[in-house]
Amino acid sequence: MTCAGDAERDRVAAFRRALGLEHLIDVHTHFMPQRVLAKVWAYFDAAGPLVGRPWPIMYRQEEDERVALLRGFGVRAFTSMLYPHKPGMARWLNDWSADFAARTPDCLHTATFFAEPGAVDDVRRAVGQGARVFKCHLQVGAYDPNDPVLDEVWSLLADTALPVVTHCGSGPVPGPYTGPAPIAALLKRHPRLRLIVAHLGMPEYEDFLTLAERHEDVMLDTTMAFTAFSESAAPFPPHARPRLAALRDRILLGTDFPNTPYPYAAALDALTTQDQDDDWLRAVCHDNAARLFGLEETRGFV
Repeated sequence: MTCAGDAERDRVAAFRRALGLEHLIDVHTHFMPQRVLAKVWAYFDAAGPLVGRPWPIMYRQEEDERVALLRGFGVRAFTSMLYPHKPGMARWLNDWSADFAARTPDCLHTATFFAEPGAVDDVRRAVGQGARVFKCHLQVGAYDPNDPVLDEVWSLLADTALPVVTHCGSGPVPGPYTGPAPIAALLKRHPRLRLIVAHLGMPEYEDFLTLAERHEDVMLDTTMAFTAFSESAAPFPPHARPRLAALRDRILLGTDFPNTPYPYAAALDALTTQDQDDDWLRAVCHDNAARLFGLEETRGFV
């Protein structure tokens, strides 16, 4: 376990200051019930089959310390991405997340669902509790997003315009329903969905960029993209960088904190490797998410 000290906070602050950003908004961070998080960490420690490689967790502090770390990095809003791997989990995960959001005002209240009877009731209940963003993990959940049991879920989420951060790319290990085809089929049926494709759709980057180009409500988050850890296995194609530039208003900062195998600052530094200008970086690291979640206030150092 590595603790973030003054040097790392200073490194993140220098990144923000270079862009004139007092704060960051991170749409892909994980907070879960401790017993669930402990199992997730154990799975990563064992390099389980959905991980596929050694993956040392960077930040194993207690929950309150992890919240303090994000605040110390200047993150003004973040999520509690959590997800079920079997039926019967979503509701109690959502109840925990509602409580976490109530005691953590800078957390964007996050909820989830599973492909099971009653899923729409779980989602409707979470919306009533104040959920502002949902998490859908097709790799871990191993369910088809086009399962008829989810039709009412997607309709409800489209009607409420609530964004859904969706792990649908085939990284780090393919699942039975990962890849662009299931999502393309889903968007054909529910074109108004506000999907945020996690990890830029890694490793099918270009396919998911195409979906974003075709669907104006599809966004992508940068979680783990461009880092040395990911580039070694799933490099982002340099010829696609102009497409990143063209989608500058629909790309959002995500990091996977606390489950990264490298420091938080490394995820930010990786964004600067793609030949994008400072306006793009400001949009990705703050402005796009601020607009999406209604957090548009002064962003700069004063």
